[in-house]
Amino acid sequence: MASKRLSKSCILLIAIAGIERFAFKGVASNLVTYLTDVVGLSNSSAAKMVNSWVGFTSIMPLLVAPIADAYWHQYSTIMTSSFLYVMGLSALTATALARSWPHRNRTMSSSFLSLSLYLVSLGQGGYNPSLQAFGADQLGDEEELPSNKNDKSSNKKTLFFQWWYFGVCSGSLMGVTVMSYIQDTFGWVLGFAIPAISMVISIFIFTCGSPIYLYKEHEDDIQEKKPFMNMFHAIKASALKCFHCEITLPNDKSETVELELQERPLCQESLKDLNKNSKTCMHLVEQAKVMVRLLPIWTMLLMFAVIFQQPATFFTKQGMTMKRNIGDFKIPPATLQSAITMSIILLMPLYDRIFIPIAQMITRQDKGISVMQRMGIGMVLSIIAMVIAALVEMRRLDIGREMRIAGLQSETVPLSIFWLLPQYILLGISDIFTVVGMQEFFYGEVPKTMRTMGIALYTSVFGVGSFVSALLITLVEVYTSSKGVPSWFSDDMVEARLDNYYWLLAWFSGGSLVLYVLLCKFYRYRSDSDSEN
Repeated sequence: MASKRLSKSCILLIAIAGIERFAFKGVASNLVTYLTDVVGLSNSSAAKMVNSWVGFTSIMPLLVAPIADAYWHQYSTIMTSSFLYVMGLSALTATALARSWPHRNRTMSSSFLSLSLYLVSLGQGGYNPSLQAFGADQLGDEEELPSNKNDKSSNKKTLFFQWWYFGVCSGSLMGVTVMSYIQDTFGWVLGFAIPAISMVISIFIFTCGSPIYLYKEHEDDIQEKKPFMNMFHAIKASALKCFHCEITLPNDKSETVELELQERPLCQESLKDLNKNSKTCMHLVEQAKVMVRLLPIWTMLLMFAVIFQQPATFFTKQGMTMKRNIGDFKIPPATLQSAITMSIILLMPLYDRIFIPIAQMITRQDKGISVMQRMGIGMVLSIIAMVIAALVEMRRLDIGREMRIAGLQSETVPLSIFWLLPQYILLGISDIFTVVGMQEFFYGEVPKTMRTMGIALYTSVFGVGSFVSALLITLVEVYTSSKGVPSWFSDDMVEARLDNYYWLLAWFSGGSLVLYVLLCKFYRYRSDSDSEN
């Protein structure tokens, strides 16, 4: 068991990741309420803005990671990004303070709100993937190779990613519960200031841990330090082979200048260098092939990411119309998102102690199930969660219509908010399978010099998924409102048809799952390909 213990540096970085999640979830989980109640946006506009912001935040690592892998150390990337992160949270706090003033410029405050949110996105774009890749690098050289479904050496890496997600979810739980209550009770200035202060504290803790970190320097070959630039140069040099200059003008200063035909390739020196480094070029081509091979799996995970956006948007709006009193205490709807993180925190230890031993007996594999099977199980659970969400929403709408017929105009229906718990809990369980599996899969299936990029691929699934979610909302809203009836996302929650939207997501996710299963049958792990070569 000693071999499976994580180092002190891993544990410290997991704690820092938890603090960062507390800060981010403290803002993101209840942002839709801020946009509707304070900024004054409609339900659909607020949901699209949240989805677009979360999408941009999640896709930024895909843009920053290549630069970080090629030119920056992970440590310096974390420090620079965290500074931008704090600036964004501080600016967001300033916008909330400005909105509390009696005389304010609405256009300027709205623009400054968007600027502050996207500054947070820019900071997190370099912070999250670099911090996680830096944490995984603390495992040492024994974890350099990617893992296949029967790779026993991957147990420690699996343990790290599980506890990483455990730490992240613990921070998310605090952010969702504590910050939602503070924002609803004490106001948005304090509600945004606390996340900013917590990020400052995390930077201080990260800096204090510098002496115990393991720093990996890939200095064996300059080609390894700039993988993406080298891929570009290799492709460029290879393309030059196809072009030859047949006619050249010699530098002849005699009276009679003659044209000479020469079979001389263009940029001959570059091609000589390419021949000297043919092995490097082959290696770079293989890296490119790995990235292309991951794209179909990445695409099939997008619908899971779309479902992942619902708790912070429409699930929260559902909760605002349901009975949420416990005595004199009124439950903030956003705090129900804590059910996701609570289920992860409580059930994550059971994954290793109960689920894996049972799976080992069934599959006769050391890991119980492969990483891809783990992601597939989570996708199935997310579809079931959407089916349950649709059924609960249908019941909520029936009660609301009965009240409307009886002459009651209140949007709040006598249906307990706790009826939403099953869909939240199922999404939490699906996260244990899919999200942890995605982290391990994308980290292990990229070359070791591109591991920040591997983490970025995982986060970009949720980024692009957020944009897909915003696009779906726009298309559904245009299509349904064109029929002369209220949109599925009507501000009148009795007229809205979120149940139809949930059914639509369930069908789309089912189709993605079928294609994912087919892709898994033909996918070959990178370690399997390496062993054959």
